[in-house]
Amino acid sequence: MSRRSSTASSQRAGARLLHLDAFSGIAGNMFLGALLDAGLSRRELEADLAGLGLPHSLRVRRVRRGPLAARYVEVLVPHPRRRARGHAHHPGRTFAEIARILGRARLAVPVRERALAIFEALGRAEARVHGISLAKVHFHEVGAVDALVDVAGAAIALERLGIARVTASPVALGSGAVDTEHGRLPLPAPATLELLRGIPTLPAHVDWETVTPTGAALLRTLVDEYCPLPAMTIERIGHGAGNDRPGPMPNVLRAVLGRGAGFLRDRVVVLETNLDDLVPEHFDYLMEALFEAGALDVSLQHLQMKKNRPGFGVRVLARPADRLAVARRLFAESSAIGVRLSESDRIVLRREQRRVDTKFGRIGVKLVFDERGEVEVSAEYDDCKRAARRTGAPLREVVRAAEAAGRDVARS
Repeated sequence: MSRRSSTASSQRAGARLLHLDAFSGIAGNMFLGALLDAGLSRRELEADLAGLGLPHSLRVRRVRRGPLAARYVEVLVPHPRRRARGHAHHPGRTFAEIARILGRARLAVPVRERALAIFEALGRAEARVHGISLAKVHFHEVGAVDALVDVAGAAIALERLGIARVTASPVALGSGAVDTEHGRLPLPAPATLELLRGIPTLPAHVDWETVTPTGAALLRTLVDEYCPLPAMTIERIGHGAGNDRPGPMPNVLRAVLGRGAGFLRDRVVVLETNLDDLVPEHFDYLMEALFEAGALDVSLQHLQMKKNRPGFGVRVLARPADRLAVARRLFAESSAIGVRLSESDRIVLRREQRRVDTKFGRIGVKLVFDERGEVEVSAEYDDCKRAARRTGAPLREVVRAAEAAGRDVARS
């Protein structure tokens, strides 16, 4: 199963888009329910989830939440072992254990990589909250079988539906408290709030958990842009139900599937500053720091500044949600005392990052699809350079092998 195989015939009709309307928040089962309601095949989903090798079953019911019909998904697992006082105990897992489960699972490569990325985001958030390393994080609720199924199911859904881009509304946050393996905690839960850094939110005006850690990790990992419903030809609409709770809005996640033009559109923020004392050999470090903060592109321009002094203009592109993080890093790693900001519409070609197997090892490639669905493949230079040095092969042979493997992946 590959995104290319599931959507090759439809590329000329435009890329498939998914918009998440999170007016009542998001959880893993709400995401799955919304996409099942929007046309994801339950049979295909269950067949793919069987590749996890974890005992479970799905119960999918048609329910009502307020005036809306929606699908409610439950992951049923064998009864966990019981504590002495009779309370169910879900054994926790480390990130390494989850990575091993996903690594040996019979899943398509893009599905496995996306699921790992979601769990890594969860793990890093937990690590920051508790002041420990990722290796020491012990997942409890999010390490249970139902969370593994929710995360893998989300990755499968995007692949099966051939979704090239995900957008979302600002996410509604409830308040109150929740009982966890770490005791009673305020809402939003600390890991959830950590995952929502830089993501636009608004109050839900309810005293219950509207966004679970798994739901926040899905937003952090899958969403390309936070915006109103983007320009698209709407094809399907699905509603995924959360628990039946009172509130000003039905407790559902709305998913809107459609197609855009052959080009994708989004918005970027442009950050610019002029420096007259930047040491040229430090620019490489500055560029790396900006990319770590979320920059999409960084460029340097030679300038002639006031008093005829030579200087540099630094220009950074970033997603609007990342503007403050990028600006902070620019202030911290350069002598900038002011940054100019402007937002621009952008038209881009759809692209995918993959890792392919070659006789020189696994190498990253970028697949870029034009409006006709034709693909251009470029190998990641740093990966090729390391492979060439490790094997003693000429760099151009490594590049050719990686790009040929990338074209095979695009055709499969």
